Amino acid sequence: MVRCPWCSADDDRVVDSRMADEGEAIRRRRECQGCGQRFTTFERVEEVPLWVAKRSGGREPFNRAKVIQGVRAACKNRPVSPEAVHALAAEVEDALRELQREVSSQEVGVAVLERLRAIDDVAYVRFASVYKGFSDLGDFQREVGALSKTTEPKARTT
Repeated sequence: MVRCPWCSADDDRVVDSRMADEGEAIRRRRECQGCGQRFTTFERVEEVPLWVAKRSGGREPFNRAKVIQGVRAACKNRPVSPEAVHALAAEVEDALRELQREVSSQEVGVAVLERLRAIDDVAYVRFASVYKGFSDLGDFQREVGALSKTTEPKARTT
């Protein structure tokens, strides 16, 4: 039971129920049996938090904003829309949630790289350079070499 916001009685009845927020919630219209006033409540599924195990040994909740920030930095001055960046972050979170409750920061990085490769090669190499901790030109050359072996050649326009 829910307490009435007007008289604080805990006796009410549900008058109407509907889906809300694209199926993410249920909107219930209630009527207080004490005072007769109507009010609305929402029910949502409480998500199980996704935890990330850091290299340092610590743990923290998954933060989609961090993924967006990192991908945005890699995509700076590239033809990648903000919508594509947000969609990538959502895909990464969904994929990691399917794995388990706790994932490693390495799994997060790999999931981002897999999706970034399909969006923009330059952004992929930029992200990989930070994620993999490139220390010299040889690291870049190896990554670009591996990338060029796995991608189709671009069609020339004349």
